[in-house]
Amino acid sequence: MGRVLTEQEQVRRNKLAEISKICNPYPERYERTHELKDVKNLEDETKDVKIAGRIVFMRKMGKLSFVKIRDIEGACQLEFKIDEVGEERYNFFKTLIDVGDFIGASGEIFTTQTGEKTLRVKEFEFLGKALKPLPEKFHGLTDIETIYRERYVDLIMNEESRNRFLFRSNFIWEIRKFLVDKGYIEIETPILCSKPSGALAKPFITHHNALDIDLYLRIAPETYLKRAVIGGFTKVFEIARNFRNEGMDPSHLQDFTAIEGYGAYLNYKDNIKLMREMIQSVVLKLFGKLEITVEGEKVDISGEWPEVTMRDLILKYSPIDIKIYNTKEKLLAKINEEKIEIDSETPLEDLGYGNLVDQLYKKVARPNVKEPIFLTEHPISLSPLARANDEDKSLTDRFQLIINGAEIINAYSELVDPIEQEKRLREQAALKDAGDDEAMMMDEDYISAMEYGMPPISGWGMGIDRIVQILTSAENIRDCVLFPLMKPLNENDKK
Repeated sequence: MGRVLTEQEQVRRNKLAEISKICNPYPERYERTHELKDVKNLEDETKDVKIAGRIVFMRKMGKLSFVKIRDIEGACQLEFKIDEVGEERYNFFKTLIDVGDFIGASGEIFTTQTGEKTLRVKEFEFLGKALKPLPEKFHGLTDIETIYRERYVDLIMNEESRNRFLFRSNFIWEIRKFLVDKGYIEIETPILCSKPSGALAKPFITHHNALDIDLYLRIAPETYLKRAVIGGFTKVFEIARNFRNEGMDPSHLQDFTAIEGYGAYLNYKDNIKLMREMIQSVVLKLFGKLEITVEGEKVDISGEWPEVTMRDLILKYSPIDIKIYNTKEKLLAKINEEKIEIDSETPLEDLGYGNLVDQLYKKVARPNVKEPIFLTEHPISLSPLARANDEDKSLTDRFQLIINGAEIINAYSELVDPIEQEKRLREQAALKDAGDDEAMMMDEDYISAMEYGMPPISGWGMGIDRIVQILTSAENIRDCVLFPLMKPLNENDKK
């Protein structure tokens, strides 16, 4: 049994049938002279302007009507006069064209008494029928779940969404341009991997039918980008889709976009400077000032950003000194003693020391950070691919950029000693066997690649969705993903 049409949907189908008797309701193209966003810059009396877009507003009157058409970047008002287009075409427009339909129009530019650039239509073509009506103009699309499921309608109706996704596109472009100008080369690495490495995370598993093997969706491109450095790239980056089979909340997604970059002959201090310069440069270009709004408050991101150790930040917000409670058993006992409740998909008893420190930091300290800081001196077991600090081998030469309680960038001086790397990965594999789902697997191929020799390297990764969330003051990270994954509706849900 087919879907039952609403009255409005049936009326639109009837109009489609009538249009089909007059012209092709879905023509193959329309020659335009201007984009909608550029019309506002045209001089009055500019003739032979041809534009096209979706109708989002109509005011039909006797012999004079007004229409607004729009696309993702711009809008323009059209004036229809019976004297200009002719009685037959005007009646076609009035009786068969609806809000939501696509139209192409040509004519002359003028400015109305209210100051709005308008096209006085001489000729028009019908370019496509919308068989469903758009939401009511003054309410738009407001239900959050519908917004995520029907982003295409959200983009049509909500200016805030259009601006956010245009911002995201421009942000990625400016990041890419900044890195290319600094001598970085963009490459691509595999999404299907035999070993899920490059971060501490629980992977997605899939099956390759032709090879009859299980594979993993990548959790990070790190080890492949390092393989590229081994092969001779000195500065390399990738904008990568990553997949982590973990929890979902307003600042985390299972599939997300990140950008990672690696520079040979650099250390993490070099990348602290590079990352601050990159963020400040891009924000200045996009906002015109080194100021962002975080939860309604203005945050100055100019100048230097402080470096704070993980130990000091945890101590600032709890009575736990991780230098004293420096084993898993000691730290877990102290967390229980202080009655600190930590939500973790993996039982705390199954976590290694580094992951336990990380869970404590995320619970008591990170939510309190508003202005940008570089968090340094992470435990080595939390960073199995990072270089150990020369003065304290229990710590790594690593930093994270934290803004508004969210990790924006993760970076470190890379471990390039294959013997030490193999030792650490075997320790990670043992933790995984003991129940830590976020620990890494052993990756023999990566160790083999390292044995061909690696220069000093420092690398970094930044979550695109998350920083866009902060820079656009979005409440949920899914507001910043064009088509977020949603659980399919069953028949009862649809009803």
